[in-house]
This record gives sequence, C-alpha cells and structure tokens, in this order.
Amino acid sequence: MEFEIVQRAIRGNHQAILSLIEMDEEILYRMAFTYMKNEQDTLDVMQELIYKALKKMHTVKEQEYARTWLVRVLINCCKDHLRKRQPTVPIEEHHLSGWAIYSDLERLLEQLSLSEQQLVYMKYFQQLKNKEIAELNQIPEGTVKSKLHHILKKLRNYAGEREDWL
Repeated sequence: MEFEIVQRAIRGNHQAILSLIEMDEEILYRMAFTYMKNEQDTLDVMQELIYKALKKMHTVKEQEYARTWLVRVLINCCKDHLRKRQPTVPIEEHHLSGWAIYSDLERLLEQLSLSEQQLVYMKYFQQLKNKEIAELNQIPEGTVKSKLHHILKKLRNYAGEREDWL
C-alpha cells in the first residue's frame, strides 16, 4: 500500500502526496516544533512543506527516499523560516496537550544544539538508518555514528545532573 502511494506521489498525484505527509504528520510536526518552538510557526512551516511537496515531489528520483526527502524539505523550511524571522522573545513556554508525556524529554533535548536535536529526531523518532542520516546531512556515516555516541553521552550527563527531569 505505502509503495503504491509513494509511486503515485512521485508521479505528481496530489492526494498521494498529502497521504504520504499524513502518514508521518506527527513526527514531522514534532521535528518542526523542535526547530520553531511555537505552534504558529510550526504550522506555518508544515504548510510550507505541503506546498513544496505538491510542487516538487516529482523531483524525487528513488522511491525509498521519498519520506527522507520530505524530512529534508521540512528541515530546510524550518531553517529558512528561522533566518527570515525577526528576533523575538517568547512570552511563555507553550506545550501542546498531546505532548505532556514528552515534556521531560523535551527539556532534556533542549540542552542540545539544533543540529544535535536533528540527529536525535532522525535516528530515534524517524528511525532512519545511519546511512540515510549521513546522506541527508551530506556527512560520512562514521561521523553520524560518532556524533550520535557523543550526543547520547551528553544526554546521560544532563540527565544525571538533573534529578527533577523525570
């Protein structure tokens, strides 16, 4: 089923593109929220992802990378949006109701740089292989492994320093 949707999406079928995005909507939203830090900007970025997917999905050359392509487009949309955005000071921390169980993990992940957060989300939330992460980030696979090892060590240290994180 998924294979057929990907095929139709790459051929430009708008409904198939939307279905493909819908399959990973929660993960894509979380990743965007990690970058944007507020619901409105996250929704704007998700809308931009949909627009770009509808316009450019046909450029995906290999079907097995269609979902990875969506992640890459999303990350680029987030980075573009952040570059364009005027510096603002958030008035209050905004947590979505469905994210309550993730709040402690979010606080822990916020200690990481955006690039480190991106690697964690790709590996553990999107469940991408190290090879796919390497291709997306245009870095060697060995670098992905060592960075992930370093990030996990860093997270363990942060968790050990904070007794209230659980």
